[in-house]
Amino acid sequence: MLERITSRYRKLVFFTWFLTLDLIMFGAFVRLTDSGLGCPDWPGCYGKITPIGASGHIEQALQAMPYGAVSFSKAWIEMIHRYVGSILGMLIIAIVYMAWRYRRQLGNTPRLAVVTLIAVCIQGAFGAWTVTHQLMPVVVTSHLLGGMILLALMTWLAAREKAHAAISAQAAHWLPWMAGGLILLFVQIALGGWVSTNYAALACMDFPTCHGAWIPPMDFEGGYSLIRALGMLPSGDMISQYALTAIHWVHRNFAFAVFAYLGILAWKMLAEPGLQGPAKLLLGLLLAQLLTGLTTIFFQWPLLIAVLHNGGAAGLVLASVTLLVRLSRAYRSKIPA
Repeated sequence: MLERITSRYRKLVFFTWFLTLDLIMFGAFVRLTDSGLGCPDWPGCYGKITPIGASGHIEQALQAMPYGAVSFSKAWIEMIHRYVGSILGMLIIAIVYMAWRYRRQLGNTPRLAVVTLIAVCIQGAFGAWTVTHQLMPVVVTSHLLGGMILLALMTWLAAREKAHAAISAQAAHWLPWMAGGLILLFVQIALGGWVSTNYAALACMDFPTCHGAWIPPMDFEGGYSLIRALGMLPSGDMISQYALTAIHWVHRNFAFAVFAYLGILAWKMLAEPGLQGPAKLLLGLLLAQLLTGLTTIFFQWPLLIAVLHNGGAAGLVLASVTLLVRLSRAYRSKIPA
């Protein structure tokens, strides 16, 4: 009985973790195909459950603006994202139910599962605000960060259920360094989300310089003003190229700091057998992120590469959280009972 409960719970957690990762990738596809307003209301599509029921409204929107935000393909992309998000929410409710009911058999507190449920509810709210606030950059970026936080929580849940080689108590001294690295990574993801939501990926078309200069003319105040509409400044004027350049330049250069920090940390942790797997994954993903980031510039932001770049960021989160969970176990083993 105990083995069956544990097996079911683990399968549920790992499937939900996998679906969370897929949803983040698909969310990037929604954003990069400009499908966020494919259905300009929420939670339905023009008040209907599917775009099929809303076909008349979509056709009218297409006739009014043939190259606008609404089309049949964009409506389906947006609604599929919402459907999968709803399924994810129900799966997390099931995890909370099992974690609470079988907390003694599973041997873990249900608190983490409850926090994950709260996170997915907040994420759903930001999904709605993304539509109702017309892709306001600060809302869309917060929605992206929320997805990454949800992935981190699901990875934490999954990592608790996965066995690994023993980790020496001495390895615990890496714990605060890894926590700092995860914070840096989330800052970089926020900066990357700001680039994406402001369509600043091609603000600098050369590398390693930007517009032929190491420090080009930039408008940081305009670029990082948070409360404003898409493509606009708080004053109501159109956002300038100098502001977009500032957004791109900060993300690009902060990436080198994150790359160096996490790369050196992962390299040092390779000596520990219980950390080798996620450390190797972290190193590989850092290299992949560098490659996809440069390819995005040189090939002018192709859709597949841009989605992979977002997926790479999600991979860095799951590798970093896995390392953090394993290091926390090593840290607890140092504390006398």
